[in-house]
Amino acid sequence: MSTDTTLVLGATGKTGRRVAARLRLRGTPIRTASRSSPTPFDWARPDGWDAALTGATAVYLIAPPVPGPVHDFVTRAAAAGVRRVVLLSGRGADTWGDSDFGLDMRSAEDAVRGSTLEWTILRASNFDQNFDEDLFHAPLTAGELALPAGAVPEPFLDAEDVADAAATVLNQPGRHEGRVYELTGPRALTFAEAVELIARAAGQPITYRELTPADYVTTLVEQGWHPGDAEHVTAMFALMARGLFATPTDDVATLLGRAPRPFEDYVARTAVTGIWQKGRA
Repeated sequence: MSTDTTLVLGATGKTGRRVAARLRLRGTPIRTASRSSPTPFDWARPDGWDAALTGATAVYLIAPPVPGPVHDFVTRAAAAGVRRVVLLSGRGADTWGDSDFGLDMRSAEDAVRGSTLEWTILRASNFDQNFDEDLFHAPLTAGELALPAGAVPEPFLDAEDVADAAATVLNQPGRHEGRVYELTGPRALTFAEAVELIARAAGQPITYRELTPADYVTTLVEQGWHPGDAEHVTAMFALMARGLFATPTDDVATLLGRAPRPFEDYVARTAVTGIWQKGRA
């Protein structure tokens, strides 16, 4: 059992809270930090970073929503005695080219690579949990998910596997430094196929409809999104349409010694919670 403290940022989010739970089970001393945690952490308030970093030797890091802050953060982390950082990023970030999507994640990758810390980058496909914890949930409970996703499939990834991978890397110093892992689910599905599986498991009449990118931006803005944020999300689908991320990888199996969880497993265990019942927001 390690006596070193691991700082888990984004500790109330999709992966952070799962990583924290796994590290606790492994007996790893941790400090959880987020805007609402007992140890507060806000990327917009650098004056609070040092308190979160004090005594930590490793950090689980999720990129902030804007480019830039991670460069200062890793410098201060190294000065505070942190030795290792595990960064969660996006699938194939170095292939995004001139897209406006993911500038925050690419900036964070540049920061950790250029730091004096021992770093590992976990690049993740779209999470299964986006269908029940995030953007896609409300449309599903309303009966229709409409996206500019096209016919290119996505190897959706279970956030539980991301957490298993992060906890493994954090607990194996000296084995993953300087490595980039591209994490995916075991097979690729179109969004239409994913919605069909959810509808069947939930016993609900949920359908998928294809939108143009312009129509999707309009839809999000009508729902109250800032136009820039709406265009940023839509840019993700434009990247996916290139087909660069459609092929599953073996990196989850490489890290964990087992295959990643199938999308059907996620759907089955989530459907029983009633989260996709009509009208449940």
